[in-house]
Amino acid sequence: MTNGYDAVQARLASAGGAARLVAVSKTYEADAILPVIEAGQRLFGENRVQEAMRKWPPLQERFPDLELHLIGPLQSNKAREAVELFDVIHTVDRPKIAEVLAAEMARQGRAPRLLVQVNTGAEPQKAGVLPAEAEAFVRRCQGELGLRIEGLMCIPPAEDDSEQHFQMLADLKTRLGLGELSMGMSADFETAIAMGATYVRIGSAIFGARATSAQ
Repeated sequence: MTNGYDAVQARLASAGGAARLVAVSKTYEADAILPVIEAGQRLFGENRVQEAMRKWPPLQERFPDLELHLIGPLQSNKAREAVELFDVIHTVDRPKIAEVLAAEMARQGRAPRLLVQVNTGAEPQKAGVLPAEAEAFVRRCQGELGLRIEGLMCIPPAEDDSEQHFQMLADLKTRLGLGELSMGMSADFETAIAMGATYVRIGSAIFGARATSAQ
């Protein structure tokens, strides 16, 4: 059944814009993902490298045009596997990760597309570069490390109006001359699209609510 996916596609069409849907498949197994692939979805998002390594290679063999996005925090000891497996990494969030990714990409000769995660709410428990430090960080990635940073990503604080955070990210993207904005999830993706999102990350609205233990 793809009722959730069909409903999200209808909402995307109504919202307009040019955002691409990243179906967030974290915690869901192949039997839940396969109908969505067969319905035509090709971009999928995972939070954990190990889970993705276990789950996706067989699906990628069957559907070689799938595009896999890492949307969760990346640990430096998983950088090799992340570069091997993912096509897009949304969570370049600190100097050490940028350095390790640069080394791994050079070693493997593979260059996943990269986005910098910005902690727009300056939340101490959340990953991401602080807004005041984002420009210098992106410039260092581009210059010193030779990384091609394509855009920015954010996860607004749950208790805030998302719009102010999306606007902050859009303004920063313009100032830096970047192309991609990864923002908006199941509850607020129409707002994100109206403010220029190019990727929206939607999970529960497609696959259904996750079990509490999987949050």
